[in-house]
Amino acid sequence: MDALNEIQEPEIHSEIETLRHSCAHVMAHAIQRLWPQAKFGIGPTIENGFYYDVDLDVKLVPEDLPKIAKMMTTLIVDNQAFERTEHSIEEAIEIFRNLNQPFKIEIIETLRDTLKATTVSTYKEGDFLDLCRGPHIPKTGQIKAFKLLSLAGAYWRGDEKNKQLQRIYGTAFLNKAELEEHLNLIEEAKKRDHRKLGKELDLFSFHPEAPASPFFHPKGTVIYNRLVEYVRKLYGPFEYDEIITPQVLDVALWHKSGHYDNYKESMYFTEVDERQFALKPMNCPAATFVYASQKRSYRDLPLRLADFGRLHRYEKSGVTAGLTRVRSFCQDDAHIFCSSDQIANEIKRVVEMILKTYDLFGFSDIKIFLSTRPEKRVGSDALWDQAEGALKEVLDALGRPYQINPGDGAFYGPKIDFNVRDALKRFHQLGTIQLDFNMPDRFDLNYTTSENTAQRPVMVHRAVLGSIERFMGILIEHVAGAFPFWLAPVQARLVSIKDPHIEYCKAFANQLKSLGIRVDVDSRNESMGLKTREAQTAKIPFALVAGDREMEASQFAVRKYGERESKVMTQDEILALFKELNSVPEKVTRD
Repeated sequence: MDALNEIQEPEIHSEIETLRHSCAHVMAHAIQRLWPQAKFGIGPTIENGFYYDVDLDVKLVPEDLPKIAKMMTTLIVDNQAFERTEHSIEEAIEIFRNLNQPFKIEIIETLRDTLKATTVSTYKEGDFLDLCRGPHIPKTGQIKAFKLLSLAGAYWRGDEKNKQLQRIYGTAFLNKAELEEHLNLIEEAKKRDHRKLGKELDLFSFHPEAPASPFFHPKGTVIYNRLVEYVRKLYGPFEYDEIITPQVLDVALWHKSGHYDNYKESMYFTEVDERQFALKPMNCPAATFVYASQKRSYRDLPLRLADFGRLHRYEKSGVTAGLTRVRSFCQDDAHIFCSSDQIANEIKRVVEMILKTYDLFGFSDIKIFLSTRPEKRVGSDALWDQAEGALKEVLDALGRPYQINPGDGAFYGPKIDFNVRDALKRFHQLGTIQLDFNMPDRFDLNYTTSENTAQRPVMVHRAVLGSIERFMGILIEHVAGAFPFWLAPVQARLVSIKDPHIEYCKAFANQLKSLGIRVDVDSRNESMGLKTREAQTAKIPFALVAGDREMEASQFAVRKYGERESKVMTQDEILALFKELNSVPEKVTRD
């Protein structure tokens, strides 16, 4: 089925998806008109748009997009009907052989060999025929608002051993107003790109010596550590104990856990003293060793073990993207060992922790998914039935809407995933709760019941932020780099108007630093306009300006980021304000 997923376009479920998929076909038709030799891969809908993969003997450039769009407009004005036809497998192969479309033939053969399909369908509009299960809009004239966006390379079937095709991205909406809003969000996303802001704000960098592995600079490290500190503060009230486990473990462990058979393509391996080892891609097997280090009783449960262990996963270079898809990262990970009758309460507590956190970071629009058993998995169907049923029961009891995400569970258990919408209306998967009956069985974990019998515990895997790196990338874009006071790497900048005011600023800066406030002093011999503009560009929460009047009265002119007017405050008032803002995390607002 994995091979099938790489070539089969996702099912169409909505009016807008139908429109976009039809627009993808019109785009392919236009490309064929312009370059009759074009060979086509797949053209699915994606979030907020569509793409089509094409094999061409000419290299497309951005200047070709208006040319393709102009041809698409001609086809749309022609108002051609989409006509569906069913074919036998043999007939379809012959049709696409005559059209010299080898990728379509490969798709048909895969459908035949994998799903045992005996028929496939095609859609025709005008003189363009394409393999497709549909559905489509009745006529091309219903496309009212579209835009071609960008070009990229993409290996056929996602395999770098295969031929690289040219991918053309586009989008379509039901009307021009919706399209215009989306295009504005795209422009805003370019400004907020965490890779761009990360460089401008001196937060992190990437280097070829460690591909897809970030180097956090001092300012970025402050944000990183504050995120970790926030999660650690939750461990007291939610009753977690923190552990530290090794990063390199014998390959035998990964065979036992099931990772080797189900996840080895994403793992790093090494050899030491003629033994095979692997860098851990997940913390869960290591947590079982801590559990099994002593005899456990029902009185010990639930046992909640948190681990900020560094993980390493091999991601193909074509899919790595700044902080949001890296090879070296840390999760705010935890594993809860509990009895079957404790499952519901434990999951409810994790949901409470997750929702409390997302509210703090300004993520109010949250989608919840129940991800069920994948094809590649460990454990019996009976255990999976039990685990999926338990998660469904908890979600139903919570009364929050959720959707089933079939086949997207972890290989060892089903999971609840939390997707949040950011300031740019994009959804990101963050937290996860995974229910695992398999790992305790594989590692022979037990506890003594009140009847003095041995019983397997249940293992709940959970992450709130998920990858700290990924969450940081998402947060940078969500707030456009303007972090709240408690997260900001520099919380205040003291600006001296002239040289006589420098020592006054430095003295108060030292007082603030002694309270744990992160500040710097701009004592350069530059204009006040330049200094204040640079403080705003650096997105520092507060600029404190001092001249003769302020120095004489032990005051500062305080300007908050994003505001035009300054407010005169005494040193004592500033100290009180900053202590309050720094001690209790303020809710994140969108810039």
